[in-house]
Amino acid sequence: MESWDLESSKPNKTKSYVLMLLALFLFIFAIDLLTVSMSHLNNSVAEDLFLATRNPFVSLFIGLLMTALIQSSSTVTASIVAVVAAGNLGLEQAVPMVMGANIGTTLTSTLVSFSYVMKKKEFKRALSAGIIHDIFNIFTVLVLLPLELYFGLLTNLAVYFANFFGSDENFTGPLIYNKVFTRPLTQWVSDTINIPFLTTILAVFLVFAAIKVLATSVYKAFVVDSFRDISNMIFKKTGLAFTYGLFFTAAVQSSTVTTSLIVPLVATRKVSLKKVFPFVVGANIGTTITAALAAIYKSEAAIALAIVHFLFNTFGAIIILSFPQFRILPVRLALYMGKKSVKSRFLGFAYILLTFFIIPFLLIYFSTE
Repeated sequence: MESWDLESSKPNKTKSYVLMLLALFLFIFAIDLLTVSMSHLNNSVAEDLFLATRNPFVSLFIGLLMTALIQSSSTVTASIVAVVAAGNLGLEQAVPMVMGANIGTTLTSTLVSFSYVMKKKEFKRALSAGIIHDIFNIFTVLVLLPLELYFGLLTNLAVYFANFFGSDENFTGPLIYNKVFTRPLTQWVSDTINIPFLTTILAVFLVFAAIKVLATSVYKAFVVDSFRDISNMIFKKTGLAFTYGLFFTAAVQSSTVTTSLIVPLVATRKVSLKKVFPFVVGANIGTTITAALAAIYKSEAAIALAIVHFLFNTFGAIIILSFPQFRILPVRLALYMGKKSVKSRFLGFAYILLTFFIIPFLLIYFSTE
């Protein structure tokens, strides 16, 4: 009887591996589809917003709002590069937008946490895991934005390092942002449906469906029997967790994928939020690999902006992870938000609407009146 159980578990294990790979592909595809569909909806709006104001605080919220809508910081950053390269926006005005884009791109992991909204205890932990990426980027902005405004910290460093790279001032080709491997299929689906709003709804549904399958398949394939070993290997030490987050995100070229996969692990108590945090910070730096491809634009401004993206995330990691008293603050705040959201589910929705949409939109709207 025991041998029969062992034999019957093997096909289930294989099935879990296959489902996990399919779900991961579906998740990446869904995010890319969301990127394409939202960019079709908001292309003209983006161009108007980028040129709307020179106020650095409003620029910050423009970057945040556009990334929340398009769901791709690399797309928004590339759009900013296009405006800078055209001479319509200075590098100094573009830097706050890049900072805002870093906050806006964290929306997906927060939305993923709402797949647990009907399970009280799991939702509390899931929301904490979902918003810790937001909190880290907000803290980084609070520290670095004043330094940028008063001393031009990121701008001056980026220009200095950009001088070491060769640039072709006569380059007149199109600016193309980084594309994931699913783009041909994504483009075909988007063109076939040819209704951006409907494509967006489909993409959102697929994101939640994919993460639900991943939550099941990953646990069955890895967690059930050997998660303790995995936890020891990845999350035991701060430096190791940080390194895994950096390289894994660089490999899949999306911090959205990486941080969203962490949410189910924390929600089901497979790993603590405190141990996950360095992994998320590493993922934040890993995603700048895509911005580094701005060098293909052969524009010094593009290279400088890519360096700004890298410096922003790296300085944030150094400042927050190097000091234990700073490192624990985002974790405590995320846990506090998780506890409060259980008492009132509306709080979680209010946080998303206010942070990513209502406040940025109102500030931008009233500043351009």
